[in-house]
Amino acid sequence: MDIIPVIDLKGGAVVHARRGERARYAPIVTPLAAGSDPLDVARGMLAVSPFAALYIADLDAIAGTGDNRAAVTRLRAAFPGLKLWVDNGIADAERATAWLAEAAAGLVLGSETQRDCALSRRFADDPRVMLSLDFRDEIFSGPPGLLATPVAWPRRVIVMTLARVGSGIGPDLARLVAIRAAAPDKAIYAAGGIRDGQDLADLKQAGIAGALVASCLHDGRLRGADIARLQS
Repeated sequence: MDIIPVIDLKGGAVVHARRGERARYAPIVTPLAAGSDPLDVARGMLAVSPFAALYIADLDAIAGTGDNRAAVTRLRAAFPGLKLWVDNGIADAERATAWLAEAAAGLVLGSETQRDCALSRRFADDPRVMLSLDFRDEIFSGPPGLLATPVAWPRRVIVMTLARVGSGIGPDLARLVAIRAAAPDKAIYAAGGIRDGQDLADLKQAGIAGALVASCLHDGRLRGADIARLQS
């Protein structure tokens, strides 16, 4: 099972994501780092477990108010062996192609910023590209045609339940299982609400390929030993 730590970037700092209420996100306070600098927080996460990849949500780029590309560049330079999965709101082929050519990082296409399923379909066979199916409560955040067209999805698909992010109420298992059944040839990743190693074990048992985690790392409920056991 792939366990992917998450950092949310806003104004150059790592912020504490909670329930998708982005206007209220504040710089993170965590025992894993002395402050909210992205390098310090990433280093603290890697001290918990030698993760192979890091998911980065560039909240300024997603909102269209700027970007945190400088922070992504710093992370890539500081941790050259770490794969970066970056959601930065890209929704057109020209920008996606340029990002993949220049950034040396994977690209996450967030459904909330897509206009249709054309971009996902175009890059469906590119292993550097992932799709995030974003949900706010029971409502899909994105073009309905994208959700209804699994053939247009890339190999790795994140199911992001924003209302559960930072909530500690558990993953959206029913939705994850339903999407896995609709797209059995895709690797489905859970995001939002994961509390501890038991939640991850339940997801693994349900056939979920991986999970994005943050709060349970910061509060210590997910430990390196739990991760090692799930990945063995």
